[in-house]
Amino acid sequence: QVQLVESGGGLVQAGGSLRLSCAASGRTFSNYGMGWFRQAPGKEREFVAAIAWSGGSTYYLDSVKGRFTISRDNANNAVYLQMNGLKPEDTAVYYCARCARQYDRTRWDARSYAYWGQGTQVTVSS
Repeated sequence: QVQLVESGGGLVQAGGSLRLSCAASGRTFSNYGMGWFRQAPGKEREFVAAIAWSGGSTYYLDSVKGRFTISRDNANNAVYLQMNGLKPEDTAVYYCARCARQYDRTRWDARSYAYWGQGTQVTVSS
């Protein structure tokens, strides 16, 4: 069974930075693409960023391009989301997710992800 555990959320002022981490269990972590999604109160869950199984390609929500960076450390079964220039509209619960298929291309749709973490709260004050 795959487990994903997020950490690093918190309260930050607008313009500040946070780094989210996601620790994954399992021996085949490096075979799967990973993604970050978020859900704000009263809104649907939305894609934020994704990284290929190899780390060779990344994909971002337009509104976070240039501010957020996704990365992974396959040796330590971890994926990260560095968030700079945070805005109040970035406030949400952030979820880490693992793709359903090995060696798949980078995915932005939630249906392509089979495992999800419990989420970590990010709150950006104005």
